[in-house]
Amino acid sequence: MIHAMALDIWTSRALLQWTSRHFERQGIDRPRLAAEMLLAHVLGVDRLRLYMEPDRPASELERTAYRNLVERAVAHEPVDYLVGQSPFFSMMLSVGPAVLIPRPSTETVLEHVIHHARHVLGFHAPLIADIGTGSGAIAIGLARHLDQAKIVATDISPDALKVAHDNAVSYGVDTRIEFCLGDLLEPLGSRQFHYLVSNPPYISDEEWANVSPNVKQQEPAIALRGGPDGLRFVRPLIEGARRFLANSGQLVLEVAASQKSTVLQLAQQAKGLENAHVLVDHESLPRVLVVDRG
Repeated sequence: MIHAMALDIWTSRALLQWTSRHFERQGIDRPRLAAEMLLAHVLGVDRLRLYMEPDRPASELERTAYRNLVERAVAHEPVDYLVGQSPFFSMMLSVGPAVLIPRPSTETVLEHVIHHARHVLGFHAPLIADIGTGSGAIAIGLARHLDQAKIVATDISPDALKVAHDNAVSYGVDTRIEFCLGDLLEPLGSRQFHYLVSNPPYISDEEWANVSPNVKQQEPAIALRGGPDGLRFVRPLIEGARRFLANSGQLVLEVAASQKSTVLQLAQQAKGLENAHVLVDHESLPRVLVVDRG
């Protein structure tokens, strides 16, 4: 580990280089980013400062604190939980074991809705439902970029809603987001929305076996596992979407890449829905189902 290396002075540059390589060998996701997040946390600075002062020497106390966090990360504790924050869509959201750590693939949901709302007549002041909001990543990101949007964010977990609310307060958008406790579409009542968006649990039982330990052992399974075929929550969202969508409204749903054909078929068979298609994410994987209400 770091204390065993033969360097007289450990600078930010040296710590990041060593830790990035170590994390890469250990199979840690996004190794460079993980190293930056841990070091910035220990030093009490933002990540940009690490590059503005690359030759800053770390004190013995800082090295000890950093080493402890690195060891915990290698033991499969998620880096985002270790620092209590997760980067997403130009935000730093508070996260903890009650909520799923937001992933870059989910940003495709926001990018589509923001572009659609800005360019399609009648959607400039949308009412949006975010089903299973978790940390509030989708709802808060949309509220920040669509300043006339109003959002209903639901979750079955009271602890998750508390995290989401606190994040919304920190970004000053809490007055435009209504947080509702309940299962899937149930909290929406009789309202109709311009967009139904969700990143629901969609990992099938078969795929669960291959999920990395830091996810499987640390993140909430309730936010990840979607039953035998992964569609336990996806299916009712597709089938129930028409009831809650205004005319020409859209369902925008993150799914597993392996589910593309199945979810397209479900959407094509659902009454009152049309124009089903799947968008690719940042890795060019088919990850976001988009369907219009007819």
